Amino acid sequence: PGVLPCYPCAGPGGGDKDENEMGGLEKRKYERGAATNYITRNKARKKLQLSLADFRRLCILKGVYPHEPKHKKKVNKGSTAPRTFYLMKDIKFLLHEPIVNKFREYKVFVRKLRKAFGKAEWNTVDRLKDNKPVYKLDHVVKERYPTFIDALRDLDDALSMCFLFATFPRTGKCHVQTIQLCRRLSVEFMNFVIASRLLRKVFLSIKGVYYQAEILGQPITWIVPYTFAHDHPTDVDYRVMATFTEFFTTLLGFVNFRLYQTLNLLYPPKLEEKPEERQTTKDDDEIYAMDSESYVEKLAALGASLARTVSSNEDEDDPDEFPQEGENAELIGERQKEQQVLEKQKKLFEGLKFFLNREVPRESLAFVIRCFGGMVSWDKSLCIGANYPVTDETITHQIVDRPSLGQQFVNRYYIQPQWVFDSVNCKSLLPVEDYFQGVSLPPHLSPFVEEKDGDYIPPEKLKLLAMQRGEDTYENESESEDEKDQEESDEKDEDETEEEGDDDMDETEKEDEERLKNLEAQKVKRKKLNVKVTTGTVKMENKAQAHEREKAEEKRLAIMMMKKREKYLYKKIMFGKRRIVRETNKLAAKRKVHDDMVKAEKKKSKKIKSQ
Repeated sequence: PGVLPCYPCAGPGGGDKDENEMGGLEKRKYERGAATNYITRNKARKKLQLSLADFRRLCILKGVYPHEPKHKKKVNKGSTAPRTFYLMKDIKFLLHEPIVNKFREYKVFVRKLRKAFGKAEWNTVDRLKDNKPVYKLDHVVKERYPTFIDALRDLDDALSMCFLFATFPRTGKCHVQTIQLCRRLSVEFMNFVIASRLLRKVFLSIKGVYYQAEILGQPITWIVPYTFAHDHPTDVDYRVMATFTEFFTTLLGFVNFRLYQTLNLLYPPKLEEKPEERQTTKDDDEIYAMDSESYVEKLAALGASLARTVSSNEDEDDPDEFPQEGENAELIGERQKEQQVLEKQKKLFEGLKFFLNREVPRESLAFVIRCFGGMVSWDKSLCIGANYPVTDETITHQIVDRPSLGQQFVNRYYIQPQWVFDSVNCKSLLPVEDYFQGVSLPPHLSPFVEEKDGDYIPPEKLKLLAMQRGEDTYENESESEDEKDQEESDEKDEDETEEEGDDDMDETEKEDEERLKNLEAQKVKRKKLNVKVTTGTVKMENKAQAHEREKAEEKRLAIMMMKKREKYLYKKIMFGKRRIVRETNKLAAKRKVHDDMVKAEKKKSKKIKSQ
């Protein structure tokens, strides 16, 4: 008596105890869901115990990139500060990477080397340099590309970067070994494309030369910069580019080895030497440079074929064909036609001998010509590996880019370099008249642009398409242009004669006509209008117009019956189509203005010549 019973207090913590006894769990903010799937860059860096430069390098090598979460505020725990986020599973994946240990070993190596330099312990410095920690990226390539097709699909960036680094000057921006390695790998890849004849498209742009090859059914596009003097821009981080190049060179080395195996070519590549040419080549090499240097430059000259492990003299047997019914047979027929076109394109320059003048881009032209079966040579003083001199009488085409030449041969064409690239894109040998020395060239059209229905197609593209179909467009168009000019001149003459006749009319006739008009007007005013009923005439209805009106009405009713969302999508689609029509009309109008200006200039030049 006098003691009150003790009850659980309803203060802080009391309610939680009851909820826990009932089986409930306390839910705290930002401990589940999207907030736990992402991690900021600083936290990831601290988790891996790496500096920012090493962390960035590791992410580039492993192919780990930052992600933008859908609900950034939730992931950022309520904050709106700008932060870079990575997936948590990617960072956990990097925890067990052996390259991380190599980065740490390299840090220790640098510390010890600096200390030995400070103490002038040169024996220790030599010992440390001999035991410098080195890592390989072979396992990374195998992880990122499980199959060879995956590696080929991602080869575009690797080739573009390697070709870019191969053109760099030997300055302090990047290591000389990296530049030499990129040059060797790019030359090996170009030699493979020549041996397999897999090049499909070429385009000369402002940035460089775009190439596209089809390897194992995969289109691979890369760009090669022009060989101009290189000026390093200040706003480019070359360390990041060097890290990408470090991975790309490893990848390209694997790919080159596998590609050379598919053609039974020796790797590293070796040139195929004929017994007749051995003595002359030895003499030239001794005059030119050392054996190793002359061999590398001969390989880079792209003028000789590669040695094979197995002789390829035996003809390959064609696969058996089993005709099928229905659509499959049609598909097989289409594939056979495409294959025939490809085989014809591969032999585009077979039987032709080219000679390159000093002023033309030697490497790109030699690469393209040899990819399609042509023979090519150049002056000996320009580069090693020339196959025949300029005085060879069997040369069919000499590629020049200057207004005039001193000595010319009658049995060869003197053409500008664009003829080679346009012929490759057209898949046939174009007429050489438009590409003669000193002639204004036709526009260089991009083969990577594929026009859809309703798009503007320039007349030059229409010409090439007609030539591919086998139509004689050049003669027809020249005749039609002459006819148009004659018609225009005739119409102008008729207009001038009519104007002269009108001017010669007598003034008396004009006055008589005016008097008659005034009299008729007065008579009409005096008369009263009589309304009469006349018999009607039967009008035949145009069935085509009636059908079109009916279709338009059905379309209008269908649009009215659409849902709001479907109607919005339909309006967007129609807006896009109308925009394409406006753009094509604008381009056509621009082209018409340009053609009119060209015609006017031609007429002026003709008048000046006639005077």
